[in-house]
Amino acid sequence: MLRNELSVYIDALLNTQQFKDYAPNGLQVEGNSEIHKILCAVTASRAVIEKAIEIQADTLLVHHGMFWKNEPPCIVGWKKQRILLLLQHNINLFAYHLPLDAHPEIGNNAQLAQKLGFTVQQFTEEQGLLALCFSKKNQMLGELSQTIAKELNRTPLCIGEQNKIIQKVAICTGGGQGFFQAALNYGIDAFITGETSESQFHLANEANTAFISAGHHATERYGIQALAQKIQQNFAVECVFFDENNPI
Repeated sequence: MLRNELSVYIDALLNTQQFKDYAPNGLQVEGNSEIHKILCAVTASRAVIEKAIEIQADTLLVHHGMFWKNEPPCIVGWKKQRILLLLQHNINLFAYHLPLDAHPEIGNNAQLAQKLGFTVQQFTEEQGLLALCFSKKNQMLGELSQTIAKELNRTPLCIGEQNKIIQKVAICTGGGQGFFQAALNYGIDAFITGETSESQFHLANEANTAFISAGHHATERYGIQALAQKIQQNFAVECVFFDENNPI
């Protein structure tokens, strides 16, 4: 397929134009005009770029790309090294941040809910980034914690009574702890995200609502894989997923 075909397809699928984001969504670094092999990953780190080179992928498709608003714009140091590798090997870099979090089918929130056995009832709050879900079965917090550890291969940080019954949850993957206060307004039993900060401990205890931090990387592995599967279903192009070891 052609590079422009992939760009048009994903932009339409994820409806990227409706999002206000912290980085550009879509093609961030231009490489080969023809695409034959795509490496998918959570983040466009140097290790991921080197993996793309190793397997001779002509395109890198990630959730976390480059050129974030809160970082210096100069192309020096680590940023220069990443971009240099991409350019030297003529590799395209496509990145989709919030649009890939919020998509109701292949988004990170929807995919994590499915993996943990929840049914999404509503996408709400800013840009639809908070997924309100119901459990398909009655379970205690301790059971949910064990399910998360098994499915994500990572022990989550879990605040709350282990015997608390969990039926209604809110999910915001990655660095979504800032949505915890808003999520409480929906009468949830638990909030699942990737990261945490000091104040979430007190808020969870005082609101009698479980707070689960399961890892930024770990909670955002599934949207990019679902997107890759869509691409493979519609185009004759090989997609490979590389899961970099990231404990955060």
